[in-house]
Amino acid sequence: MPADRPATLAAWLRTRSDAQLAALLAARPDVARPAPSDVVALASRLAVPVSVDRALDELDAATLQVLDVVLLAPTDGIEGGDVAAALPGLPEDAVVAAVEQLTTRALLWGDDVLHAPDQVRRAVRYPAGLGRRAAELRVTLPADLPAAVGALEPPEREVLERLAGDRPVGHLPETGGGAASPARRLLQAGLLARIDALNVELPREVGLLLRGDQPYGPPRLRPEPDVVERDPAAVDRQAAGAALEVVGRVGELLAELEEEPAGLLRSGGVSVRDRKRLARALSVSEADAGWLLELAFAAGLLDVGGPHRDEWLPTRGYDLWREQPLPDRWATLAAGWLESTRLPSLVGQRDVAGKAVNALSPDLVRHTAPAIRRSALTALLDTPPGRGLAPDDLVTLLRWRTPRRADRLAPVPDVLAEAARIGVLVGGVLSSGGRGLLTRGEEGAADGVQGLLPEPVDHVLAQPDLTLVAPGPLVAGLADTLSVVADVESSGGATVFRVSESSVRRALDAGWSATDLHEFFGRASRTPVPQALDYLVDDVARQHGRLRVGAIECYVRSDDHGLLSQVLGDRRTASAELRRLAPGVLVSGLGADEVLTVLRQAGYAPAGESPGGAVLTRPPARPRAAGRRPGPPPSPAGRPLTPAEADATVREIRAGDAALAARPAAPVRQVPGVTTAGTLEVLSRAIRDGVPVWLGYVDAQGSGSQRVVQPVSLAGGFLQGWDERRRENRTFAVHRITSVALVEDDEAQAASS
Repeated sequence: MPADRPATLAAWLRTRSDAQLAALLAARPDVARPAPSDVVALASRLAVPVSVDRALDELDAATLQVLDVVLLAPTDGIEGGDVAAALPGLPEDAVVAAVEQLTTRALLWGDDVLHAPDQVRRAVRYPAGLGRRAAELRVTLPADLPAAVGALEPPEREVLERLAGDRPVGHLPETGGGAASPARRLLQAGLLARIDALNVELPREVGLLLRGDQPYGPPRLRPEPDVVERDPAAVDRQAAGAALEVVGRVGELLAELEEEPAGLLRSGGVSVRDRKRLARALSVSEADAGWLLELAFAAGLLDVGGPHRDEWLPTRGYDLWREQPLPDRWATLAAGWLESTRLPSLVGQRDVAGKAVNALSPDLVRHTAPAIRRSALTALLDTPPGRGLAPDDLVTLLRWRTPRRADRLAPVPDVLAEAARIGVLVGGVLSSGGRGLLTRGEEGAADGVQGLLPEPVDHVLAQPDLTLVAPGPLVAGLADTLSVVADVESSGGATVFRVSESSVRRALDAGWSATDLHEFFGRASRTPVPQALDYLVDDVARQHGRLRVGAIECYVRSDDHGLLSQVLGDRRTASAELRRLAPGVLVSGLGADEVLTVLRQAGYAPAGESPGGAVLTRPPARPRAAGRRPGPPPSPAGRPLTPAEADATVREIRAGDAALAARPAAPVRQVPGVTTAGTLEVLSRAIRDGVPVWLGYVDAQGSGSQRVVQPVSLAGGFLQGWDERRRENRTFAVHRITSVALVEDDEAQAASS
């Protein structure tokens, strides 16, 4: 190797410009936190197996094929021009771009001659789908390999050609009492190598011979699928309809759970019985009910709560969500779905024990789910507005873009179906809300549907058949009131509420009077209130409260003695355990709430009574779950690096290198935690003479570093000075200093340059 060429990865990194190092840190942010102390530390982090695997996973198939050429080179290094010559099927610009990407990520290093770090070689076990060399497999190949392969029978040849494809490892079939299998005959001929009791591997030399003029396999060109084209305005309109539908359905679901929470199973999740009940209440399928439960949970609107945390309830965030404008409500649902670590499509599937997985069960957690959603939708984000891809074509493109993650793409069709249901996607084309969600998060999603969703209305249209038609989404206050005085009969763009005897009685139980109901209907309806509705309210109000229930444990009284006799003789009220105490009074050993429930189910209209004889109103309680506490922030290793952070880290690396170069031969050393007189003497002299010092320092996390510091003051066990590494004033604890020495003027200038 010429003397001017770097001999190691660390030496090559020193030759890179600040911009190139910043690009490396931006491409592999996991190696930048905390900032490496110098180039040697950076090179060590670049060789960490987890970091290498993460970097390789992000490469497309063409780039990996270029890497295979370097890994399969007969010597440790290959000329850049030879890489393009080895892959004539790939366009030259694609090869150049692949080499640039690999060197930017330090998966290859070198300028004229490209080298692969050892850890990269270990991470790519079968480059180009070829096995290891015969010498590594400890197998002796035939002396005339082409002749030996050419003389094979078709069954043996078929086995070799299959192993010469993408994976050189195969399973060794069981032998019967007859002739040996083709694989065993190949083992005997020295054309296969046994790697364990059950598996064999094809030596690299045999694979290369079988591939002929394509030793690296067919060129891995980027697929060019047919583009789906739709009118962007039509896409946004359809997406807005889906968004309005899902917001309304989630609101109905949570309102239903507010009235009757779903029980928490011992194994987690919601029972099938509760899911069926919710499906009937919302007039949707059980699968849709499970999907809505998962969506509400992902958005933080549903969680476990109750006195013993054994029920699924709306969270406190639900109250805030209901008051938000429709675009913000949809954005909350969409953002929660995008970042959820759960896969709702697994609901109903069988687990390893053969048991069906329930909605909201812990078995639905898949930590790769957010990455799967983002990768699929980001691929569509590359297309212009109004254009997209069919699901099969998208999966094909994703397999090319991230071939090492191809085994994670099975949920992609379900993810696309969920995106369409929520309004992010329409026929394979991203909506404006979906684009905003991917580029700017929740705020961008709300902006994307702004003006597409209708404004909430504050009125209904009363009909002669005792229905109230809401011509759009209702404001929260009116929706709350209607949930008390009416029942939802059908939902959609216009929601239909029905006023019935039971709903009017429910309102009276909640403390409304007949006058209150008449005033409400007259105020909320833009059409005249039908006479039939007024009559219904008056008829139910006349019957309401004729029976009074109080707590003895408890009593039932009425001025109508005949009515009490009827109640006492009614078989439907037997479970209330009533007995006559006086001509106008019945008593029970059950609580007032239980007796009220039994009488109402039997068709009577009782009212609660206070000890003073006043009618008790029992407004419906609004149970709430506390909601999930925000978990710990995600690891900063995977968070993208901002340009400012990358530049600052590069400066620290350069300063650390300069500090190493300026390190004196015999610095004053001390044990961390023990301050020596020699250390204090050197620091005091540096302050007095204005001379920079070389410091060895251990930070609070235990990471050691070397740096050049211009001391300013020394007091109270702390050194104040200008840190050349970070280009800022810093405070150093003296007891953390491990070594110190004065820096000569010329060395200090080199360190600070």
